[in-house]
Amino acid sequence: MTGARATDGDPGGRSKRAEATRRRLLDAADGLFYAGGIRATGVEAIAEGAGVTKMTLYSHFSSKDELVAHYLSERDARWREALEGRLAKHEAPDEKLLAVFDAYREYVVSGELRGCAFVNCAAEFPDREHPARRVAREHKAGLRRRLAGLSAEAGAEEPEVLAERLFVLLEGAYVTAAMEGDEGVVDRARRLAEDLVSAAAVARGEPSRG
Repeated sequence: MTGARATDGDPGGRSKRAEATRRRLLDAADGLFYAGGIRATGVEAIAEGAGVTKMTLYSHFSSKDELVAHYLSERDARWREALEGRLAKHEAPDEKLLAVFDAYREYVVSGELRGCAFVNCAAEFPDREHPARRVAREHKAGLRRRLAGLSAEAGAEEPEVLAERLFVLLEGAYVTAAMEGDEGVVDRARRLAEDLVSAAAVARGEPSRG
């Protein structure tokens, strides 16, 4: 009884243990989903990777779909943090636009490359209303919005048009890097982006930096 009362009187300790367990589950899911695919990875493997039972997993996530959505949301948050850290090193909006390519090279292309987790998710879940697809769609939409905002700050006459062109360059470079193992493609895409940004500067009456 004394032990039970001590446990009941330690909600902070239980909360920390629960958070640590949740963290282990998400870490295991991140590695296994990305390496082996979402559909091919069962919850048993994730529970085993986290050192818990399947029942414990379901006490933290009501379904595998919910776990997948959290896995993608965390990847999105890490990407946004890395991107904003890179952008913070620059002041001029046109330099920030090009810095997005630097962030792609550093965060996405470096290390073991198995493709974009969000594109991979879309390939595995054709239903556009699946929770994971919604997270993946918002991830790409968020990048488009950020590019459009930077394009507007840079004075582009048609910021959405410039943003879409840069977005296509980024995505194409990533897919090529994943398929062919060619990390230099991001640098080549960046040089093409320089031409697009310079053209936008000329269109608004500023001299090209090239």
